Amino acid sequence: MTGALQPWHWIVLIAIVLLLFGSSRLPGLAKSVGQSMKIFKKEVNELREDKSGNAADNAPGGSTTSSPSSTAGPGAGSGTDSVPGLISNKDRDIPKA
Repeated sequence: MTGALQPWHWIVLIAIVLLLFGSSRLPGLAKSVGQSMKIFKKEVNELREDKSGNAADNAPGGSTTSSPSSTAGPGAGSGTDSVPGLISNKDRDIPKA
């Protein structure tokens, strides 16, 4: 067990965290980490859904149009607040960093 953390390592780590952050700030820190993880999981799931949706569009026998709004005509949109002629963020090709 040369690379594993021993129980006394955990005790020292917890003591240092308590000294740095204090017991009054830890619940708020845990809440913000939990919210961040929830948002992260939601975004990952949306990316997976978009990726699987794009794979279905590119499959043989799939849709031949470039976007659903191109054949729908003017004024068509996903909701009442959509503006004809504007491209939504999900339809935009964003370069990867």
